[in-house]
Amino acid sequence: MNDVTLRLDGLTKTYLKGTPGEVQVLRGVDLELRAGEAVALVAPSGAGKSTLLHIAGLLDAPDDGTVEIAGQNVAGRGDRTRTALRRQDVGFVYQFHHLLPEFTALENITLPQLANGVSEKAARDRAMSLLDRVGVAPRADHRPAALSGGEQQRVAFCRALANDPRVLLADEPTGNLDPDTSDQVFAALMSLVREAGLSALIATHNLDLAARMDRMVRLDGGVLKPVE
Repeated sequence: MNDVTLRLDGLTKTYLKGTPGEVQVLRGVDLELRAGEAVALVAPSGAGKSTLLHIAGLLDAPDDGTVEIAGQNVAGRGDRTRTALRRQDVGFVYQFHHLLPEFTALENITLPQLANGVSEKAARDRAMSLLDRVGVAPRADHRPAALSGGEQQRVAFCRALANDPRVLLADEPTGNLDPDTSDQVFAALMSLVREAGLSALIATHNLDLAARMDRMVRLDGGVLKPVE
């Protein structure tokens, strides 16, 4: 059985093409992620890791190359199909949690499921289960402003996994936290990844955290290279 959940093949991306300020960010990126695998993405500032994550997550399109998620090649797919694929099969986590401030922790995790057609009871049950797994269930009825930074980010992890995606993409998910909280939050994230058996591509500047993943790749000069 082919257990590759994310395949990137020959991705290129150039900004300001044809102008004096032209910048070629990606020059032929290849990557495969398998189910249950956590891969650290490290890169110098400005190297294009956010661009790569956005293309991998169908938020942006490459100039050339293909993205395949759960066996589906998205090249040439319309916006509606890409949105449906992204909603069902991809979870995103960012450095800042981006939780909806007017909703509780529980509601922030329930809403994406409702948008995906899940019943309210099933959505709430899954949300509570996820919150319990990261130790935030007692705070389920609190709004983001009443949660600590670490708690907010754990809720963001749960929201990213609400629709049971195949692939998790994270851009500096602990970069806004102090070292102790960062370590605890990262452990919670890895626990969710392992339990769900999904693929995770996690961009981080923290080499200690990167070393705790299955492997590490570096984006430099527009291409990905393995880090031994």
